Amino acid sequence: MKEESLYKNIIERSHKRSEEYGVEKDRIISKKIIKGIEIQENIEKNKLLINAAIEDMNTLYSFLKDTGFVIILTDKDGCILSVIGDKDILNEGQNMDMIVGAYMNEESIGSNAMGTAIKENIPVQITAKEHFITAYHKWTCSAAPIHNEKGKIIGTLNLTGESKNVHPHSLGLVVAAVKSIENKLRINSTEIKMIEAYEYINAVIDSVKDGIYVVGRDGRVKTINKAALALFGVREDFILNKRVDDILPNWEVIMKTLEKGNVYEDEEANLKGNIKGTFHLSVTPIFDGKVMIGIVVTFKELENILTLVKHYSGYSARYTFDDIVGESKAIKEVIEFSKAISKSPSTVLINGESGTGKELMAQSIHNESDRAHNSFIAVNCGAIPNNLIESELFGYAEGAFTGAKKSGCPGKFELANKGTLFLDEIGEMPLHMQVKLLRVLQENVVTRVGASEAIDIDVRIIAATNKNLKEEVKKGSFREDLFYRLNVIPIIVPSLRERKEDIPILLRYYLRNKAIKLNKHIPKVSESLKKSMIDYDWPGNIRELENFIENVVNFQGKTSYKLDKENRNENEEIVDSHIVCEKNNNKSLDFVSLEVLETEYIKKCLIEYKGNISKVSKKLEISRNTLYTKIKKYNIDI
Repeated sequence: MKEESLYKNIIERSHKRSEEYGVEKDRIISKKIIKGIEIQENIEKNKLLINAAIEDMNTLYSFLKDTGFVIILTDKDGCILSVIGDKDILNEGQNMDMIVGAYMNEESIGSNAMGTAIKENIPVQITAKEHFITAYHKWTCSAAPIHNEKGKIIGTLNLTGESKNVHPHSLGLVVAAVKSIENKLRINSTEIKMIEAYEYINAVIDSVKDGIYVVGRDGRVKTINKAALALFGVREDFILNKRVDDILPNWEVIMKTLEKGNVYEDEEANLKGNIKGTFHLSVTPIFDGKVMIGIVVTFKELENILTLVKHYSGYSARYTFDDIVGESKAIKEVIEFSKAISKSPSTVLINGESGTGKELMAQSIHNESDRAHNSFIAVNCGAIPNNLIESELFGYAEGAFTGAKKSGCPGKFELANKGTLFLDEIGEMPLHMQVKLLRVLQENVVTRVGASEAIDIDVRIIAATNKNLKEEVKKGSFREDLFYRLNVIPIIVPSLRERKEDIPILLRYYLRNKAIKLNKHIPKVSESLKKSMIDYDWPGNIRELENFIENVVNFQGKTSYKLDKENRNENEEIVDSHIVCEKNNNKSLDFVSLEVLETEYIKKCLIEYKGNISKVSKKLEISRNTLYTKIKKYNIDI
């Protein structure tokens, strides 16, 4: 009886906390779900826990297979790291977004075994109505906290199944698995410390992919790492104590620069000897008191630098064909055709109206191709000023023009090497650039602005336009030879009015997507509004539909948009199409249109982030191309 009383108190405390956190009983999905790179970062952060737990999770599942259970591993905050189990119950959990990245803490989803185990720091079993939210009443969950060697909670292990399968032994199985995981973590921690103590210095130097060597004041090589040896193609005993003059250009100039207290960093240079390629050199002095006794030389291949730039600048394709929503014949035929040509190196020209998803199709083709692991670079040809487009595409050399970076800058073609270059709005490219683009496509080389040396490239081109390029050729605004060079594999993305049977599917998809994004309930949409959506022609296509549905979610099933009067049902539920915003700092209110508000907010963000398009688009949660389009549409100076 005493144990039952204690258990009852635990559940009561948990329910009280859930109410204080403001968790709704009719909530279905967690308040907090991370996605994409945040998931990757969290998994990397909890790599040791995952590696220690995975074997015990698989062992536990081998005992429970086909009994209707799933095993869930979370981090210390209740964020799901891994899920394994029977397919049927996995699917049920996925329908409720009980997926990797979802937070199962009490703050996000109310009383449940994982969140309560973390709060109470004890193993706990919660079944049926003991869960706070109604949607979880069908589950039984048994969870235990996982501790590190210092006794701190670093995660939980949980067993979930249908409530009819509740059994007290379930919690015992979880506790036993957790003890095994904690033992492994302690053993791993000890081993790691021993390895670190034994190999610390060598690990630091040899783990660096850049070439590193240390030179004494006498100009002789004292230490060199494996990356440098591989690049030089020599053995360590061949180069140690040799003069650095044979490999390092301008040795005396560098020493004098450092002695004057100046910095020598990221200077472009060609190394001496038989070493081919362009490198960026950084030289750091070593001091004994105030006396310089040597230098550390770090050098990176330019190609590796470009790879890092591409990786950390987000030059990748996020979307695949699985992200294209629709079941209509029109979109399925395009997807099937695009998949078939994805692995071809031939140039693709994607035609389609604005907002149909041309970049989504381009990214999907890239991710289906043999270049998927390399960069995907998108360039909006209509958004770059005419005087900058050449340097943007081809890069520029040192001193090419006023304001140019000292060491020059690679262009989008170099950044896209081995990958895909997406030229959006190709019909907007100036004629003088069309000539230069044609030469690059024919010869597979680029020359930076202000340079004379040609750079070999291997880039697949995917171009896109909402214009009829054949008509542009007739008008003389687009070169005929470039059109045929681009139009090797033409793809036409259908407009939304050509695939209206997809509107109900897209409505369901975006209602759920926007509800999660806005942390709102999925609203009920009236049949009259659904009919109006199907009758409407959607000139802005998917982009317009997506924004419309976000508006519907914000207004809880109603909308401030006014669809075409000829197609709109008289009884459609409409709220005022103006919105209220704060004016200046005096808190007085004024009514402005959505367009004016959007224009002002974009301007504000551009000022705040000093014109950084990537940061502004991330802040606004729209793509760079969409931001460029809006900047052009509203005639905003950048």
